[in-house]
Amino acid sequence: MEYKIEKILIATDGSEYTEKAIEYGLSLAKLLGAKVYALCVADIAPALSVPLEGSLRPVLELIKNECMEATSEVRERGEKIGVEVECVVREGKPASEIVKFAEENEIDLIVMGTLGRGGLERILLGSVAERVIRTSKVPVMVVRGET
Repeated sequence: MEYKIEKILIATDGSEYTEKAIEYGLSLAKLLGAKVYALCVADIAPALSVPLEGSLRPVLELIKNECMEATSEVRERGEKIGVEVECVVREGKPASEIVKFAEENEIDLIVMGTLGRGGLERILLGSVAERVIRTSKVPVMVVRGET
C-alpha cells in the first residue's frame, strides 16, 4: 500500500525546542508538495489555577496572542520556501487538541518537537509529545529540540 502525505500538522508553542520540528515539517512539506497546518493550543488550565485579581481575560488574550504569533512564524517561514501554511489556534489541553484536530482534518502526519526529558523529570512533568504518540491514529514525527 502506498501512503500519500498531503496534509502535515506542525504543532508549535512558540518555544525554542519546536524550531527543529518546524524546519523538518516545512522541509518535508516542500519535498512532498504537502499543505501545512500550524497548530498552537492555548493551554489555559495553568492560568486558571493561579489566583488572580480581577478578570482572567487579559491573561487568556495574552496566551492566545502568543499562539497567533507562533503559528504566524511558521506561515512566514513556509512562504519563504513556497509552502502553503494555514494557521490554527485552539484552546484546551495540547495533546488532546492536537489529536482531535488531526482526526477532524484528515491529517497525514503530525510533526512536533520535544525537550527529550527522561526519567523522573518526564514522569513528573509529562510530555505532550508522548501523549500524542500514545493516542493518535495519525503517524507522529517527533523531533528532539535543543535543550
